[in-house]
Amino acid sequence: MRSLYQYRQMNKALIALACGGLAIGMTEFTMMGILPDIAKDLHIDIPEASNLIALYALGVVVGAPTLVALSGKYAPRNILLFLMLLFFVFNGIFAIAPNKMLLLTSRFISGFPHGAFFGVGSVVAARLAKPGKEAQAISIMFTGLTVANLAGVPLGTYIGHHYSWRITYGVISLLGLITFFALYIWMPKMEASKTNNVLKQIRYFTRWDAWLMVAVIAIGTGGLFAWISYIAPLVTEVSNLPENRVPLIMILVGLGMFFGNFIGGKLADSITPSKAVITGFVAMAICLLLVFFIAHITYLAYPMAFITGLISFSIGSPLQMMLINNAKGAETFAAAAGQASFNIGNTLGAYIGAIPISLGYAYNYPSLVGVSMASMGALLAYIFWRMVVRSKMNI
Repeated sequence: MRSLYQYRQMNKALIALACGGLAIGMTEFTMMGILPDIAKDLHIDIPEASNLIALYALGVVVGAPTLVALSGKYAPRNILLFLMLLFFVFNGIFAIAPNKMLLLTSRFISGFPHGAFFGVGSVVAARLAKPGKEAQAISIMFTGLTVANLAGVPLGTYIGHHYSWRITYGVISLLGLITFFALYIWMPKMEASKTNNVLKQIRYFTRWDAWLMVAVIAIGTGGLFAWISYIAPLVTEVSNLPENRVPLIMILVGLGMFFGNFIGGKLADSITPSKAVITGFVAMAICLLLVFFIAHITYLAYPMAFITGLISFSIGSPLQMMLINNAKGAETFAAAAGQASFNIGNTLGAYIGAIPISLGYAYNYPSLVGVSMASMGALLAYIFWRMVVRSKMNI
């Protein structure tokens, strides 16, 4: 039995992980809000500046499995400290980069710690949690991401608009340093897994069910990004809201994500992660279908922003638990690869969601793309559950 002191220390460790989630969420999503400012400062057009978004996502995809595989023999606390140090250094370099090459390089490398941090952090959070509360512990770590969307991104965007985008990323870099010290002080020392090795981690992806999980995440979460990537023109051109209401809409989305994150963790611990994921994707598809049909009703834009954000982010913790439960012996690698898959979903959703717009359809049509992707995610998750649950009853 753990003492009250041990549970307090566990909570502090989870807060340190959430702080890292806040920093990572800000470095990824603030870029969307200050892209015009960066383009203007660098004397380039917005499409060229958007390469900074793609480079970060590529850094996540490359860095997540690579760093986890190379660091598997080290203690989790040391890995997390190294990742936050890497985050601090390269976001700092990005903030002061004097030329385009260094700017692009530092942005790419700043994406490396993203997936690895959430991969290692998910496993650590699950180990720290009370029995049966693992998904809720992981949801606390993901709270940082939701707070980033709720408050950090609007703040970073404001600073970028009114002062300089370089100050914004200087602040983000500083958050990485704060997380480093929080982890150093509060994260308990844990032994490295004695059975953990690079070949065993990589061997996980020789299994069909591992690739099925990648497809569940990449396709299913693409439903969220098909909607949110075009939410600004959706509410201004279809819902007929004035442009100055877009920040309020984004705050409502972030608030929904905040509560949805905790609901997802609770649901995963109550009905198993797989069932929570299937339920979440089905609910997302229904919600996005509603968005498509009622987007023209102006006053409904506000509650739908909150509800859609809540439902869409309720799948985060259950997905992480599915990965961890399905990858015994390679949990960290699988959880990190899940974050890479999430970024693939980001790219897929935005890209496929743009197709109906390019064909001349209104901005509510990407929501139909989201319906298709979320429905496919639910179907794939159901196939996974049917084929794996017989041998692994807790997935």
